Amino acid sequence: MRQTDTSDAVLPSTPSTSSVPSLRNHLVHAPWPYARLDVPALRAAGHRPYPVRQFVLKTRSRCNLACTYCYVYEMADQGWRGQPAAMSPATAARAAARIAEHAAAHDLARVDLVLHGGEPLLTAPAELAAPVDAVRAALALTSPGTRVTATVQTNGTLLTRGRLGALAAAGIRVGVSLDGGLPAHNARRVDRTGRPGFAAAARGLRLLARHPESYAGVLCVVDLAQDPVETYESLLAFAPPVIGLLLPLANWDTPPPGHHPPRTPYADWLVAVFERWWHDAVLRTRIRIFEEIIALLLGLPAATETLGLAPAATAVIETDGGIEQADSLKSAYEGAAATGMTVESHGFDAFLDHPGLAARQLGREALADGCRACELVGVCGGGHYPHRYRAGEGFRQPSVYCADLQVLIRHIAKALHTAAAQAAPGQQPGAGQPGAGQSGAGQPGAGQATAPPGDRQAAGPPAAGQALAQAAAPGAGPLGPPAAGPSTAAPVSPLAGGPVAAAPFTAAPSSAGQAPRRAAAS
Repeated sequence: MRQTDTSDAVLPSTPSTSSVPSLRNHLVHAPWPYARLDVPALRAAGHRPYPVRQFVLKTRSRCNLACTYCYVYEMADQGWRGQPAAMSPATAARAAARIAEHAAAHDLARVDLVLHGGEPLLTAPAELAAPVDAVRAALALTSPGTRVTATVQTNGTLLTRGRLGALAAAGIRVGVSLDGGLPAHNARRVDRTGRPGFAAAARGLRLLARHPESYAGVLCVVDLAQDPVETYESLLAFAPPVIGLLLPLANWDTPPPGHHPPRTPYADWLVAVFERWWHDAVLRTRIRIFEEIIALLLGLPAATETLGLAPAATAVIETDGGIEQADSLKSAYEGAAATGMTVESHGFDAFLDHPGLAARQLGREALADGCRACELVGVCGGGHYPHRYRAGEGFRQPSVYCADLQVLIRHIAKALHTAAAQAAPGQQPGAGQPGAGQSGAGQPGAGQATAPPGDRQAAGPPAAGQALAQAAAPGAGPLGPPAAGPSTAAPVSPLAGGPVAAAPFTAAPSSAGQAPRRAAAS
């Protein structure tokens, strides 16, 4: 997507912008994009927005834990203090109507819902599914062809048979946040009296593991103080279908722990896990960040906003009905996710023209000069948007994890080249398993829309010297916001020797004989 002159263009002073306090706040903290991106000029030049496809419903603004690193409560934005404790039925109904309105206007085949918080399971079991039911009912009236996928992201401590049964009956899958499979890994996950939350979370996960049809996966924030392989293998005890390894939310003003360039401790941590996962004899789980990098190296569509150049397509609805950007932005500055819009007074088409979202739909043209020139840009995509922030400048810097991402991507690219070289000459993909760059049933090729959760098989590690990488993008789902629109990636070759996707690959079966499903929301 081409961009108008963004270095000198100033956001026009119109009632829709200058009268909104949130935008005046953005101008101070983040001149890019708020003072330099001329959204009306972009639209006049023919740059059409991509519709919202994922809706994060903040059903609860409070939590029963007090994790010391939580971006909602412990970082720059303290907006939660002014939010109602719970989303009211009236707000949920209005949000549902707006979602259905947007889906109908853009003829969306699918919308993805995430019940989020706070801790969404503070809601009584009988009421857990109400927001999802409201969206389905609204869609039935205005956009009956739109299907709904739904997940809930929880700390797991409140999971009971009753809650799990209510969620399963409504077709809502469950993702759990946990920082490892041992008590020591979860020292930062405590309640407000300092008591550990691990025992209750472990009970919830063991219950969830007995219901794989409801199990979306586990999210784990990388902790340099913990052994990476031990962390990974301990999580396997809970049989997660997918693990999401998340870099801590950080930026140039608040760098991550252990950030001492040119050292790359986060890459080293992730590479250790990758090596264990990639060379395992069987595919015991899927790891999202590795699958995303593999897919992007092969020129396939990305499924999250943390990597690649796909346009952002997520809206957050707060408990008071406020429409916000991805709430990971709360790590940057007070009000960083705010738009000044509400479901009562604004539709989601108005949100599409908010400078914060418009900037995240520009792909390469929204990046720093060094990022645009980098050979890895199609994979890295400039890194996760909040990681680019610098106070007084905004979001047009390289990621604070730039060096780590380069090391990790190049390591995985080398593993792919090695796997390709080890493949038998002339080897063909197995029945129903497309080769690199090819597409088959449920397996999108480059430029094709990604499939919903559970519709794809995994990219797998090689075993006993045989290449087992699958050229298929990971399933869209709320482990990270799904991509919208066509992929802008081409096969990337950061190593000499030709495109990564030059050789065919065969898929690795999961230990259960079929690919696990995709995991839950961030």
